[in-house]
Amino acid sequence: MDVVSQVLAPIALAPMALMLLALLWPRLTAAGSPRLWSGFNVLSVAALVCAVLAAFGPGPHPETRAWLVATPLGAVLAVLVQFLGTVIGVFSSRYLQGEARQPQYVAALGAVLAAVHLLLLADHWVVLIAAWALVGTALQHLLCFYPDRPFALLAAHKKRLADRAADVLLLAAAGLAWWSVGSGSFTGLAAHLQQHGASPALQVSAVLLVLAVVLRTALLPVHGWLIQVMEAPTPVSALLHAGVVNLGGYVLIRFAPLLEQSAPARWLLVVLGLGTAVLAGLVMLTRISIKVRLAWSTTAQMGFMVMECGLGLYTLAALHLVGHSLYKAHAFLSASAVVRQTRLQALRTATATQPAALWLAPLVAVSLVAALQGTLLPGAWPWWWSVLLGLAWAPLLWLPKADTVRARVVPALAGLLMIAGLAAAALLAHAVPLGIHDAPYHAAGVVALAGMAALYLCLALLRSRPGALAVWRRWSYAGFYVDEFYTRLTLWLWPTRWAPESTHATPTRALRWAAPEASR
Repeated sequence: MDVVSQVLAPIALAPMALMLLALLWPRLTAAGSPRLWSGFNVLSVAALVCAVLAAFGPGPHPETRAWLVATPLGAVLAVLVQFLGTVIGVFSSRYLQGEARQPQYVAALGAVLAAVHLLLLADHWVVLIAAWALVGTALQHLLCFYPDRPFALLAAHKKRLADRAADVLLLAAAGLAWWSVGSGSFTGLAAHLQQHGASPALQVSAVLLVLAVVLRTALLPVHGWLIQVMEAPTPVSALLHAGVVNLGGYVLIRFAPLLEQSAPARWLLVVLGLGTAVLAGLVMLTRISIKVRLAWSTTAQMGFMVMECGLGLYTLAALHLVGHSLYKAHAFLSASAVVRQTRLQALRTATATQPAALWLAPLVAVSLVAALQGTLLPGAWPWWWSVLLGLAWAPLLWLPKADTVRARVVPALAGLLMIAGLAAAALLAHAVPLGIHDAPYHAAGVVALAGMAALYLCLALLRSRPGALAVWRRWSYAGFYVDEFYTRLTLWLWPTRWAPESTHATPTRALRWAAPEASR
């Protein structure tokens, strides 16, 4: 390594080290001290500066040590995660004023961020499994910050069960890959696949990895805890929806060489991702609560991102990850303002949509996306993805019924500009040197296109004929009762107390980590 790389390598590790110090900071600070949050925020800003230097500093991208490596995408995501952590820390310092358990919150937040940084640096199965398990363990304490809220305890319990199942699957995937390759290194795995291809054991390892990611990313049918986590503090919801659940997408991109040689794993990603995106999209349309709609939106977006990885469109998945993180963090941290704006808009504008717009919107959106792709960067992605993106963005062109021309023209122009901007951003992402190579899966692409067309048709029918589809709308509102089944299964497999003693619930045993707080 040259001198620059020797300097940058420790800097790449600095964010993790500083967040570990943030984990210990509450023990070094007196309870109730104003230095609690000021110290955390200083450490967080310092970690952000180090992450920026490591990602965008001069010279080649820094390698680190042995089982750790700073990939271009990992370095960019480290900046994103630390930026979100810094913003959430500042927001939490005001949001939690007067709360008694702020030191525990600061420690857990520091632990989550440190574990995420470790995962982004992982180049070995052992590091990946340990880091992801640490993320889940630390997050449990944040989810149960209010131990007297039953649904928060239930959400944490369901997530814990999903995490433990994911850990078992990851261990099995790691064992098979290690046995086949002779080492646990991801770099060694990629080299082995390039020379020898994927053996049956590696094919099984890829499928197990996909199942573990599905559990960690809250896809259907294990999505319920992500919806119920709304009972946790707002900054915790923002951290979870904007940062933690997105890690599954990064892991899939990191294992792209393995996924490309495993058709069963890719089909599994496409089917589960598409199914989640379709069902969650239908449910989201029927909900009224802004925060609940945001939660279902996260589930739908995770399904869409996982589907992109299954289709081999890793560059778009990475862009989707970054964009979703920024949008969802802003949406949760400004939820009150969003609620007020939505109410005012509902009072001032008509809610009905012009019937012609429902059916013309996809034609206009698809044509615009295809034209921009053919002009700016031909061959950036397959034709079917242009159609799929057009269908996904077509609701932006749904025009409200209005009496004036201006009320119709302004929303139309805004929708066109937004679609054009999104398409241009997706195309420009291919010029960013993230070390990602796409491998489009054309056979699955046609299936994904058909699923997205079915989703748009259902959304248009629900919008245009709500009365005729009242039964379907009720099922959509209930989430098709998928989470109810999963909750019953979870409590049957792992019974626990998730409600206060005064309720009519009949718990069998208390959560070890929640019982002391709940008994106060």
